[in-house]
Amino acid sequence: MSYLKKKTAILLVNLGSPDSPKPKDVYRYLTEFLNDPRVIDINWLGRKILVNGIIVPFRHRKSARVYEKLWTENGSPLIHYGKRTCELLQKKFDANEKTDLKVFLAMRYQNPSLESAITAIRKWNADKVIVLPLFPQYASATTGSVIDKCLRMMRDLWVFPEVTFVSQFWDHPAYLNAFANRGKTFQLDQFDHVLFSYHGLPERQVDKVYDDRKCTNHSCESEINDENKFCYKATCYGTSREIASRLGLREDQYTVCFQSRLGKGWIEPFSDDVIIRLAKEGKKNLLVYSPAFVADCLETIIEIGEEYQELFEEHGGKKIQLVPSLNDGDDWIEALHQILLPRI
Repeated sequence: MSYLKKKTAILLVNLGSPDSPKPKDVYRYLTEFLNDPRVIDINWLGRKILVNGIIVPFRHRKSARVYEKLWTENGSPLIHYGKRTCELLQKKFDANEKTDLKVFLAMRYQNPSLESAITAIRKWNADKVIVLPLFPQYASATTGSVIDKCLRMMRDLWVFPEVTFVSQFWDHPAYLNAFANRGKTFQLDQFDHVLFSYHGLPERQVDKVYDDRKCTNHSCESEINDENKFCYKATCYGTSREIASRLGLREDQYTVCFQSRLGKGWIEPFSDDVIIRLAKEGKKNLLVYSPAFVADCLETIIEIGEEYQELFEEHGGKKIQLVPSLNDGDDWIEALHQILLPRI
């Protein structure tokens, strides 16, 4: 009896970026992003009015100016590093595995689109698809949204390949080691404090993980247990403890905080409030990690590297040193290889 060689497609998915920093492209990106019911989880009519009537029309030009500062000769850093990661991971598998395997890249919002990637995978006629959302810590607004859309699109296929989703990988040693490696390039004794700053979420979204609808009841800041293992807040704290341990940091030498809040009722402590407090306490030099982002983007380069730097100086601080993200580093490619290999 003979068997056909199995074909495996790996689909890497990140959040996305406007096609350009032009206002019209930013408008289109924000409209798609913020209309996702997993991102703004209120009733559909309220979301339409809020997003299409208020947020996008009044904020897209300001956001376009910020994206203009972010843009490089390679375009959006998030897209650039996504493509590089895809290429390097393909080379890694080609050099080490005998499997007929192909790596695809998509963004949840805008381009390269999930629709185009799944169409390409279908045309390649893959036997198996492994979807890896590039968000180390699970959140419904990120990983959940990717999985949801993939399932909705695959529902229309006549033939279903075998599909596997990687829901999170925050605790994978190779991922943690790669981020720790970035910190080890700095002399830690030259910094007064270390921050682990994660993208914020509304408290109601982390509360929904639990049957009792209360994240505060489940030891999320101190341990990972069977109840909170998919809680974004709990895994952010867990990630920080693991990286801090690899750097030899004591608990009093670092703080976990959350950035990019859009209003009240978001996970605390807020990164900007922590930075102001540390500056007022006389701290002059901060080292800031952002382990929720595997590639540098607006939230790291601009929000931490520029906006938080200005905020720190305004209140008496001197230097915020952003730890670069994993981007296209060899150790990150190896980490992805290790995360995916057991699933092939």
